[in-house]
Amino acid sequence: MELLPAHRVAMREFDNRVRRVELDQLDNATPCDDWKVRDLLNHLVSEQLWVPWLLNGHTLREVGDRFDGDLVGEAPQAAWDRASSAARAAWDGSSLSGRVHVTGGTIPTEDYGWQMTMDLTVHAWDLARGIGVDTGLDPELVESVRTVFEPHVAELADSGLFAPPQPVDESAAPQTRLLAMLGRKP
Repeated sequence: MELLPAHRVAMREFDNRVRRVELDQLDNATPCDDWKVRDLLNHLVSEQLWVPWLLNGHTLREVGDRFDGDLVGEAPQAAWDRASSAARAAWDGSSLSGRVHVTGGTIPTEDYGWQMTMDLTVHAWDLARGIGVDTGLDPELVESVRTVFEPHVAELADSGLFAPPQPVDESAAPQTRLLAMLGRKP
């Protein structure tokens, strides 16, 4: 699966879970250490709000702290809709041949796109676990994300953004292998 179609599917996977969040679930635990459902939603909403800025060439300093804090409030779906719509429009109008500023420096736009796709994918699963709904992810998306990131599993673990990879049998389902690679215990 190419990047932009994969990203659209990942957005849809996360979107499908956000639609099922009830306000009384915002304090539920998620598989992400120290993150409740609200924290996870704020992370993804903030990430999506950054997309138009970064794709337009802005630096982290220029964006500043404008997307810090509780962006979800008591309206998680509305916050997600605003942020994801802005991100979708930015991706649809972007050139994947450029470069973007991220925490680790400047990287190719396509790499940034795959990072965002992976984050949406794994956090769709995290959110599903946090609110107790179906955790199944699109199989083609799972395979695409796993294929892109499997060669970089050591870098992901060293980044501190993910828990260390979990042991899993090679015969495990692709989704289980992807989640274990990203430090999850499916």
